[in-house]
Amino acid sequence: MKVAGFDIGGANTDLAVIDFEDGEIKNIEVDFAYLPMWSNNDDLQKVLIDLIENVCPIDEIDAVGISMTAELVDAYDTKKDGVLDVVEKCEDTFDCPTAYVGIDGMLSKSEIEKTPLKAAAANWIATAQIATLISDNCIFIDTGSTTTDIIPIKEGKECAIGKSDFDRSATGELVYTGTLRTNLASFLDKVTLNDKEYRVASELFAQTADVYTVLGLISQEDYVCDTFDGEGKSKIECARRIARVVCADLEMISMEDVVELSKDIHQKQVEQIADGLKQVVEAQNLDLIVTTGLGKDILDRPAAELLGLEVKSMGDILTDEECVVAPAVGTAVMMEKYLI
Repeated sequence: MKVAGFDIGGANTDLAVIDFEDGEIKNIEVDFAYLPMWSNNDDLQKVLIDLIENVCPIDEIDAVGISMTAELVDAYDTKKDGVLDVVEKCEDTFDCPTAYVGIDGMLSKSEIEKTPLKAAAANWIATAQIATLISDNCIFIDTGSTTTDIIPIKEGKECAIGKSDFDRSATGELVYTGTLRTNLASFLDKVTLNDKEYRVASELFAQTADVYTVLGLISQEDYVCDTFDGEGKSKIECARRIARVVCADLEMISMEDVVELSKDIHQKQVEQIADGLKQVVEAQNLDLIVTTGLGKDILDRPAAELLGLEVKSMGDILTDEECVVAPAVGTAVMMEKYLI
């Protein structure tokens, strides 16, 4: 049986196609596409089909599972509207059995229509399926392009206190910060350069993808989102954007200065994630951390180590490419179980 799992985010749509044989995973193939749902949500059906066709002919797919976080984008007046729009587009796209990840497990179209908010930003439920393969008692951290999920698992089941993004933003289980798309001004007040503190400009000048490009922690292939100034993604162009954050340019400060700034910014984002993680650790009394997502080694491991916690990586059982789309992998796993 070949099952496709999609994680439809606000900026990226991720795919995992898993071959199952007698309930066992025989092969996983993954892909993703940048799709800004706030402006291009009408392209969703084409992107879903294209992603599958990049992996295999669509008629080879026996079932499709969907998780989503795209309902929050400002193209929709409410999250309910967003969920129902995504569901309608998916139902119009696929003829095979299709179901959706919700906070209580997989849901059919009719169940979603009755309680649409159960499927809103529930992709962390899918990722938990993978984390339990490493430990039945842990906290997994998944930092993607935009957000960080920090989800406790006890006795093999997720036990998050919050069930919605709104609730989880109060419990530490959601830190709205990511490896690529986070405006630096959203988590910075001051930065340090040459032993001086500089207040930052609260503008859309630079994002975290610029910082991690300058530091060599991501590749240009990883930098899948748009730049704030519409320019390119080379190190020098990223450095220009970072310099603007302190109201400077590359004639006023050097490339070495930008690297120093970037290291300070990196540390502050690590501390931001560690703050949420500390809240979850104290609430759940768990000390094993399982990391995944694009930021697993860039942000999550340093955050856990800052708190003196034991760290394991989903990279122990998945490839780095599979870790980046872990919710899609988990969604396919949940869909296969749903069909049994």
